[in-house]
Amino acid sequence: MEITEIIRRGIITEKSVSMQSTSRPDGTIVPRYVFQVALEANKYQIKQAIEALFPDVTVLNVNTMRMPGKARTTRTRKGIYTKEARPWKKAIVTLADGQSIAELQA
Repeated sequence: MEITEIIRRGIITEKSVSMQSTSRPDGTIVPRYVFQVALEANKYQIKQAIEALFPDVTVLNVNTMRMPGKARTTRTRKGIYTKEARPWKKAIVTLADGQSIAELQA
């Protein structure tokens, strides 16, 4: 699989921005970034793709989760149609202490 097929896009929400500056009880900052990835990608492939896309970054940990597709309802003159959206996969990537990805900074 190509790198561009594995990493679809970075996700920037309030929760993902707050995760970028999460601190441990001892005061060290643990930067975490959220990406939408391919359904078939595993943690090892995601780690390799992140380190290849951002060469100055060291990935310590990758957590993945499958997100279910939400039902979408469309109302038209002919009736109400319900369509299921595609499921997708989310990866939370933990970087080494003091590192960051400038493209995803908010």
